[in-house]
Amino acid sequence: GGAPELILMAPGSELSMAVEAHGKLAEQGVRARVVSFPSWELFLQQSAEYRASVLPPDVGARISIEAGVGQGWHRWVGDHGDVMSIEKFGASAPYKEIYQHYGLTVGDVVDRSMRLLGRGGGNAGGEQVPGSAAPSEGHS
Repeated sequence: GGAPELILMAPGSELSMAVEAHGKLAEQGVRARVVSFPSWELFLQQSAEYRASVLPPDVGARISIEAGVGQGWHRWVGDHGDVMSIEKFGASAPYKEIYQHYGLTVGDVVDRSMRLLGRGGGNAGGEQVPGSAAPSEGHS
């Protein structure tokens, strides 16, 4: 137990990735907390005490996981955190291949977490898709 040393934040669509990364980090002795972040607006409506209980100010190691644009997440991860996102639009491939190509897998979350904590990166088993080609980027 004890206070978290790392906070993983994700909206609903990436929450399962955060939970799986949490499990792999726990195996490496990392005390992490997963925060479901469906709405920044609703979070802002909560009391300062509640917000501080969810995102303790003394926990600077924070990572947001978003399979979209990362804009806006810096407010929540702070100066010492990391925003994991896909800043490109129009990639055409199965989502797991796109996530792999852009570095948004469970293994990538674990690696970035370990680096953020100053423990180096030890890939804890990213989702490798054998024989997959890079996704093609479409233009509309």
